[in-house]
Amino acid sequence: MKRNDIRNVAVIAHVDHGKTTLVDQMLRQSGLFRSEELDKLVGGQHGLIMDSNDQERERGITILAKNCGIRIGDVKVNLIDTPGHADFGGEVERILKMADGAFVLVDSAEGPLPQTRFVLRKAFAAGLKPIVIINKIDRPDARIDDVHSFMFDLFIELGADDETANFPIIYASGRNGIATTDMKVEPKDLRPLFDAILEKVPAPDVDESAPLQMQVAALQYSEFVGKIAIGKVYAGKIKKNQKVTVVRQTDGTTFPDVVVQLREFDRLAQREVDEIRAGDICAVVGLDDAEIGDTICDFDKPSALPPLTIDEPTLDMVFKVNDSPFAGQDGKPMTSRELRDRLNKELHHNVALRVRPGDRESEFFVSGRGLLHLGVLLETIRREGGEIAVGKPKVIMKEINGSKHEPFEHLVVEVPTEHHSSVIRLVLERQGDFQKMENHGTTTQLEFYIPARGLIGLRTQVLTATQGTAIMHHNFHEYRPAKAAMPGRANGVYISKETGKVTAYATEDLSGALFVSPPDAVYEGQIVGEQPRDNDMVVNVTKMKPLTNMRASGSDKAAVLKPPRQYSLEGALEYIEDDELVEITPKSVRMRKMYLKEAERKKMGRSKG
Repeated sequence: MKRNDIRNVAVIAHVDHGKTTLVDQMLRQSGLFRSEELDKLVGGQHGLIMDSNDQERERGITILAKNCGIRIGDVKVNLIDTPGHADFGGEVERILKMADGAFVLVDSAEGPLPQTRFVLRKAFAAGLKPIVIINKIDRPDARIDDVHSFMFDLFIELGADDETANFPIIYASGRNGIATTDMKVEPKDLRPLFDAILEKVPAPDVDESAPLQMQVAALQYSEFVGKIAIGKVYAGKIKKNQKVTVVRQTDGTTFPDVVVQLREFDRLAQREVDEIRAGDICAVVGLDDAEIGDTICDFDKPSALPPLTIDEPTLDMVFKVNDSPFAGQDGKPMTSRELRDRLNKELHHNVALRVRPGDRESEFFVSGRGLLHLGVLLETIRREGGEIAVGKPKVIMKEINGSKHEPFEHLVVEVPTEHHSSVIRLVLERQGDFQKMENHGTTTQLEFYIPARGLIGLRTQVLTATQGTAIMHHNFHEYRPAKAAMPGRANGVYISKETGKVTAYATEDLSGALFVSPPDAVYEGQIVGEQPRDNDMVVNVTKMKPLTNMRASGSDKAAVLKPPRQYSLEGALEYIEDDELVEITPKSVRMRKMYLKEAERKKMGRSKG
């Protein structure tokens, strides 16, 4: 039977195509909130409500999928906002399993980009028939008809059947809160969107008389009640204080438990209820051992749902206990046991992450979808007051038919036309395969397939070559036979010889770029700058000016200081080489050599040689 009083809709798109902005406007026009109520929740660089996490607001991207419940007349709508960045694709994959319909947003000027293809493929795999929204129709460079054609071509390319390829289309401006199904009709509000949810999104097919089946798709933690399991009830009913059997996704084993509390999504919060029927999405408190993908079943009739499939990670990084001379000055250095426990806790809800023990007890190999995926985890640990050291990110190779294969990414770069040749040169140097080039007025869109190794550090080079005007997007494409070794960093680095405070006298004659400035504290083995040659050089940046009672013309001139080059956390991870580490503390990001003493570095160099 169909539950016509409910709809489950996911909003999916490429990063920056306006998903969260559109969901915010839908909340404002739903009639369920006073505008002052929502204004209190606004924040971040884009002034959004649904991006509630600190890092989301600072970075201006959605990292975690979030549910909210709105009502259209007598119909309850579970609206799910998803991340658009490729590194958080694991969130999209499992959330689509809960949805019965999806809005696919596409920018009216940029058209479908790599993540649009990814989310669309996942929507088809989940059996959804997406509704296409061409967003930002108010852009002066909008090319609405072209984008409509591109979306149709993409549907066909991804194997859509005739019914799915004949998709409903809505033209919208999420920021202005307007939408229309016909460009000849002046849009006034988002009513066409609400109508599409009722008319085009199928009601969930349910069997309320069957034994209970609910799959855990997300986990939250509360200081008051502990673990909260979120998922969709596929069959039967779940009640407060009900005895249930949980079937593990990993090995099919079962364990009994009791539902302590049951909550439904009501507006932007969760409301406690006594019963949830099949077809609805809910939060369950009390199942402390449940993990993502597990099935919550009737106590007497356990029957597992098909497991959630998540794409494999493509990037590896070593997480180590921070053993630098400055450890413990800013935060709390984590012991190997604390680091292991923190990573295990992350695994509970970060499904695209993998952790395995390293070569030593104090280190772990952590695998993720990309540099941003792992960077967000490191930033979270840093904000919790932890200190950690991490190695250079490395791509995960695979053995396929006896030969070594590596992940390739689909890269799209949008750049002002006068800079397109420098971007092509940089990507080809990193063994990318040029695919096509399209002119859009003053900008050019370039497409490549590039080894994932080649992307590490590429963004910085492209932004430098294009004076900060390039926009880069990439997404995992496929595994292909491994290409030759990539060129490393072109320049060598300055390494501090002593521990102490940087002086102007010691640094004024160093050419190249410095990463520190007086009176920063540095330690032996820390990377303090980049030099013009290709070899590393040990320098003493803490040397004091010798004091004499003699004065001479020119000896007392003031030192001219250059501003130091600052690196973000992700920038530092892209910059370092295999024998270097990034030390991350609550207040600082420092780059250092793995072996701090010069004698140790020479000894390791000889043993490798």
